[in-house]
Amino acid sequence: MSIERVGIIGGGIIGLALARWITQNRPGARVTVLEKEEAVARHQTGHNSGVVHAGLYYRPGSLKALLCRRGTGLLRDYCVERGLPFEQVGKVLVARDSEDAARLDDIERRAEANGVPGVRRLGPDGLREVEPHVRGVAGLHSPTTAVTDFIAVAEALADDVRRAGGRIVLGAPVIALRQSTDTAEVLTGDPRGERVRRTFDRVIICGGLHSDRLARMAGAPGDPRIVPFRGQYHELAPGSRYLVRGLIYPVPDPRYPFLGVHLTRHVHGEVMAGPNAILAAAREGYRLRDVVPRDFADTLSFPGFWRLARRHWTMGAREMAVSASTAVFAGQARRLVPAITTADLRPAPAGVRAQALTRTGELLDDFAVDTHGRVSCVRNAPSPAATSSLAIAEHLGEKVLFG
Repeated sequence: MSIERVGIIGGGIIGLALARWITQNRPGARVTVLEKEEAVARHQTGHNSGVVHAGLYYRPGSLKALLCRRGTGLLRDYCVERGLPFEQVGKVLVARDSEDAARLDDIERRAEANGVPGVRRLGPDGLREVEPHVRGVAGLHSPTTAVTDFIAVAEALADDVRRAGGRIVLGAPVIALRQSTDTAEVLTGDPRGERVRRTFDRVIICGGLHSDRLARMAGAPGDPRIVPFRGQYHELAPGSRYLVRGLIYPVPDPRYPFLGVHLTRHVHGEVMAGPNAILAAAREGYRLRDVVPRDFADTLSFPGFWRLARRHWTMGAREMAVSASTAVFAGQARRLVPAITTADLRPAPAGVRAQALTRTGELLDDFAVDTHGRVSCVRNAPSPAATSSLAIAEHLGEKVLFG
């Protein structure tokens, strides 16, 4: 299959990393990134925690594990090359009781299998040496877990693409996507209300929150469905930032799909608490009042959502309580750092996670890509997708596009 014209739908970090990989490794290809917003990195890339994950949790041998470990090194080198912030602040998982401590055993085994360097088990005194204000019965320390500014990374990738001759078209929402045996045609709008048709040899959908809809335009199945979960953050007041040196996480409960409130020091000095996770009534529902009837109907009409809700309704009720009350939110943060009070927290911008969900109610855990004719769809790219972005681009380029 001859590939000269490549269209990438989505100007988040994965789409931009892929465009950069193509311009660097396939100089004969003409790359066009189509982004509906007026700037890159406006959605998941620009609303995440900034954490560069080391690969502690992920199932050994999975794409998440392999691409996270590969991506961490590529991202570190890229940040050094471009003068972007990259700080290895370290991360501790805090076990609050014996049940949590037992779960650390499996995480430690996974970290070792994934080749995460420097991971060590801690007792209560060791926890306090790493994070003086944490309290717990045990912990797991990953000294190489880092933080960066993913918006700055995405903007640097976009600059690389442009300098190499690639095009990034902003304000170009996709209206229709059709394919024939030889080509794929994408119809977009523009700020003047005009429509533009572009023809490509291959199209890659990196549309995040809208990836399932874009896939259906290309004739791909509508399963899995994207279900948006809004993650609310709070920021620690400047006078309370000393309570957190690096990254402080709870031990994940395998019964539930989300981590719970954790504490993250950013490269620009802020310390964030969160996120929690509640169902969003809009795919871009960054505020509680954001409601898009079509988006909400898509979720509520999907059988997989109700199957998920029946299994995890207790978690959902708890997360709603955390979202509704700063005092309850502070209580979750105090489980890690007892000195945090409600007065220490200030509301901060939320993010929305594009979670892929099957009709049977299973949350897709691993990265997922499928190809239909001339169109390849990045179906599921949750955390650690930003960490893994350069490795995901390499994987898509070598295995999917030009393999």
